[in-house]
Amino acid sequence: MSDNGFFNNYGGKYVAEVLRRPLDELEVAFHDAMNDSAFLDELNIIRRDYIGRETPLYFAPTATKLLGGAQIYIKLEGLANTGAHKINNAIGQCLLAKRMGKKRIIAETGAGQHGLATAAACAKLGLDCTIYMGEVDVRRQQPNVASMELYGAKVHPVTSGSRTLKDAVNEAMRDWAANPDTTHYVLGSALGPAPFPDIVREFQSVIGREVKKQAQERGIKIGAMVACVGGGSNSIGFFEPFINEKSPRLIGAEAGGIGPNVGENASRMTGNAARDGILQGYKSRFLLDEDGQALPTRSISAGLDYCGIGPQLASLGRSGRVEFTSILDKEALEAVQFFARNEGILFALESAHAGAAAMKIAKEIPADQAIIINMSGRGDKDVFITSPVFRPTEWLDFLHSEIERLENAKDIHEA
Repeated sequence: MSDNGFFNNYGGKYVAEVLRRPLDELEVAFHDAMNDSAFLDELNIIRRDYIGRETPLYFAPTATKLLGGAQIYIKLEGLANTGAHKINNAIGQCLLAKRMGKKRIIAETGAGQHGLATAAACAKLGLDCTIYMGEVDVRRQQPNVASMELYGAKVHPVTSGSRTLKDAVNEAMRDWAANPDTTHYVLGSALGPAPFPDIVREFQSVIGREVKKQAQERGIKIGAMVACVGGGSNSIGFFEPFINEKSPRLIGAEAGGIGPNVGENASRMTGNAARDGILQGYKSRFLLDEDGQALPTRSISAGLDYCGIGPQLASLGRSGRVEFTSILDKEALEAVQFFARNEGILFALESAHAGAAAMKIAKEIPADQAIIINMSGRGDKDVFITSPVFRPTEWLDFLHSEIERLENAKDIHEA
C-alpha cells in the first residue's frame, strides 16, 4: 500500500477542493470493503462465475523452442470476460460504488477495453454508465465502441486536446467534480489521485496472485515476468506479489512508437523527454515540455498512448526493482504475428509489447527458468489497425464492399 497516498516521491492527491471530499469518502469506503468478508465473498463469486477466474497459465512450447533459452509461459488474461484484464478492476470498483450508494458510473478509456469492461460491469450490476473516449480512439477502436453501446453505455467522444486517453481522463474528472454525490469515477489504471493507485492495484493483483499460485503448483521457477505498461494497471497487478522480493526480474514494456523523438512514442521511463511533474491529480513521470504541459505521444496501441505512468511504477522504476524497455510499433506487430502463428494466441497490440520484450530477453534466462508474459488482452479489438498492415489489399476490398452493401441496403429501405 502507499504511504498516505505516496510511493516515495510519487503519488499524492493534487486536486481541486471539490474532489477532496469524494476522494476521502472513497478511501474510507475502499478500506472498509477490503475488511468486509461479505464484500470479498461477493467479489470472489463474481470473479469465478462472471469474469471466469482463474485464467490459464499457458506453456508455449513452440515459442520456447524457437526463441531458445527460457521456457515461455503466457498468462491468458485475454480469456477473461470482455477480453482483457480491465474487467478485474471494473467489477471491483462498480461493486464498491454500489456499496456506497452510487447509481451512476463514469469512466475514461483509450483502447476501449476499460470502457467495455466498465459498461459490462454496469450492465451486470444495474448501474447507469457513461464512457469518455478520445475522438481519435473512437475511430480506431470502433468494435469496442459498438460493444459498449450494446451494453447500454453512453459513449462521449472527446474532441479537445490530442483527442486521446489524456483528454478522456480530463473530461471524466470534470464530470465527477460536477456530480460527486451521485457518481463514481471508475478510473481504469493505477494512477490518478490517491486512493486510485491503491484501489486499482488491489483489484488487479488477482492476476499476480494467481500466477504465483499456479507456478508453485507446477514447480515453475520464474526468471522474469514481463508486462506492457501504459498507465500500469495490468503490470502492477501482475507484479504485485513479487514487488517486495528480490526475484524474479520484473520488466515493463513501454510504447516506443515509431522512434525516439518527441511525439513519436509514449516512453516515460526509457526515453529522454520525461520529467517529474504533477498532472491529472498526481505526481509521477510524464512526457512534459518546459512549461509542464503534456507533450504529444504516439503508439499503434491506443491503450499505451498516454503521457504518464502510475506513481508506484515510477517509484519502482527509479529504485530499479522494475526494469523498463521500449518496444517499437513494428516490433509489437511482429510479436502479434509470432504468437498467432506459433501458438494460436492472438495478442492485443498492447500485450504484444510485452510479447516482443520477452522475445528479446529469452536467451538471457536459463532454460530451467521461465519468462511469464502477461497477455493482458486479446487482439480481436485491433482488427481495424492490424488488417490494413497485414492484408491491406483484402482489407480495402472488404471496406469497399461493405460501403456498397450498406448503400444498397439504404436504397432498398428507402424504396
